[in-house]
Amino acid sequence: MWDYSDKVKEHFFSPRNSGAMDDANAIGDVGSINCGDALRLMLKVDPETETIQDARFQTFGCGSAIASSSALTEIIKGMKLDDALKVSNQDIADYLDGLPPEKMHCSVMGREALQAAVANYRGEEWKDDHEEGALICKCFAIDAVLIEETVRANNLSCVEDVINYTKAGGGCSSCHEGIEEILVKVLAERGETFNPHAVVAKAEEEKPGKLNNLQRIKRIEMILDSIRPQLKRDHGDIELVDVDGKTIYVNMIGACAGCQMEAQTLQGIQTKLMEDLGEFVKVVPSRAGSYARAASHV
Repeated sequence: MWDYSDKVKEHFFSPRNSGAMDDANAIGDVGSINCGDALRLMLKVDPETETIQDARFQTFGCGSAIASSSALTEIIKGMKLDDALKVSNQDIADYLDGLPPEKMHCSVMGREALQAAVANYRGEEWKDDHEEGALICKCFAIDAVLIEETVRANNLSCVEDVINYTKAGGGCSSCHEGIEEILVKVLAERGETFNPHAVVAKAEEEKPGKLNNLQRIKRIEMILDSIRPQLKRDHGDIELVDVDGKTIYVNMIGACAGCQMEAQTLQGIQTKLMEDLGEFVKVVPSRAGSYARAASHV
């Protein structure tokens, strides 16, 4: 488990400005429920002075996403739009007395939502979709522009940093080569040389008590056991079918199988597993895993 500051806990358990805003005249939507994080930022802006009179949010994500969104709304209320746009993801993290490195992507999502909301207010086009060839991480739909901007803004230097700040590369890892190419480019601008081998060695040294495969599977089963009572209250259940790297195959049982909320339930379970394991994983219904495996043998 990660070590959260008291202020993160405070904004998680008692988030400020959470909920819908009926009279919002600026709305920014970023992320995707399918990717595990989504945020809607709503602003009420004075049209004469462009001052943010009120800010509210709705989010689907982990505790850090809730706390980061809460902090962002508190920071920007009373600001003029141009001043609010200068708020960085690091400002959000600092307001919360810090975030675990693995959760910095939550503050980046808040900064993006603010940019989207301001663009919406001004009638400008703000896209989180991607031009052909610009998409780097297909697992989390992260493009090259966001990665470059985040690397520059936060002085990042390794793939692990990019995963922590953007989630890019935290799924299947097939995009690591693309991320490294971006790092080579940005580090060269800073007069530095990218050294992937040194970074990997450093990361392994700093990684405390890495679980072996058996310990990891037992840990996953234990986490699922902690979720099971909540599912059983709705006459459902879950069972672990297989673990293949960062992909966890499960069976939804009873009322949970085929339920309209099955996708949201799986996303919630995925978030819980990522929180407890301290790594990015994908939770997939075993039937999808079966189809994929069958296709691979055709």
